[in-house]
Amino acid sequence: MKGKKANKIRRLFLIAAAVMILLFIHAAAVAGPDKAKPLAAELVEDGQSIDLDSSRYRELFAELQKDHGFDDRELRELFAGVAILKRPLELMDRQWEARPWHEYYPRFITAQTINEGRKKLSKHKTLLDRVEKEFGVEREIIVAIWGIESRYGTHKGAFNMFRTLNTMFDAYPRRRDFYRQQLISYLLLCRENDIDPRRITGSYGGAFGQTQFIPSSFREYAVDFDNDNRRDVWASIPDILASIANYLHRYNWTFAAPVYLDIGKELKGDKLEEAYKKGRKGLVPWREVMAIQKVPMLPPPGDRDVTIVGLELEDGAMRYLAGYPNFQAITRWNNSNSYAMAVTELADRFKD
Repeated sequence: MKGKKANKIRRLFLIAAAVMILLFIHAAAVAGPDKAKPLAAELVEDGQSIDLDSSRYRELFAELQKDHGFDDRELRELFAGVAILKRPLELMDRQWEARPWHEYYPRFITAQTINEGRKKLSKHKTLLDRVEKEFGVEREIIVAIWGIESRYGTHKGAFNMFRTLNTMFDAYPRRRDFYRQQLISYLLLCRENDIDPRRITGSYGGAFGQTQFIPSSFREYAVDFDNDNRRDVWASIPDILASIANYLHRYNWTFAAPVYLDIGKELKGDKLEEAYKKGRKGLVPWREVMAIQKVPMLPPPGDRDVTIVGLELEDGAMRYLAGYPNFQAITRWNNSNSYAMAVTELADRFKD
């Protein structure tokens, strides 16, 4: 009897141990591999000095000297005392673009932004006539981007650009390479436009001006439309509106072409589901979308493919769209489908 009782106790112990192991494995799976990983903002202190003798800064300075003609002494003086700005790191992990559509759009599509946008369209009608003719982008889209990016110039960002870009390069490993290039582009644009790099303010993501261009976008797409030999996206309304239009124009915006089409509350084929999961890289021939979803569609310019966009509604349902090439052009400005849809719907509200 004692042997049977001991065996029973052993079995109960083994069962309990197995249950504990399964619970541990389940808890680890639920937590995920990144649950315990600290965020970038948790690894630094605000005002913490950046080590200019680190390998990444030595390599950066070497490239600036070799490829762009900067002087070592000049760089040392400019970067002397540069320190971490912690708040941008905190905000990078809570971006609005990551929120569901029903939470995202009310921040940008409001009675105030609609009414103010209509006033801007009226006030700058003659200028917008010229911009529209020159670049082939509808004025409502241009003004909608202006409104969403900077509230028509009233919200340009209060973060010191130089500190922000250095913070991201030094302390945000996930996008370190990107911000290294932006820091280089920033120094170049400041030199080209005779601007003190330490004086410009912008967003926590490193964008600035009424257009909220990142430095590389400024150098590539900003234009001088008031003919004063300066590309001014801070105060020149002609330069601001033309620069927005030029960006979309360079990504093949087609005037008077469709932007999107509602294709239903559910996707009816695996191919469309796969395209939706791939985001803006999930291109599908428009005729296949029309056949699968059984919706009439206008042909895209050049018979190009469309993307599949899903917007989360407040009741838990989905609103699916076919994103035409014009929609895709907006996602080249900001790769969020919610952003592109907010621009499109705000532009439509101007016309209502």
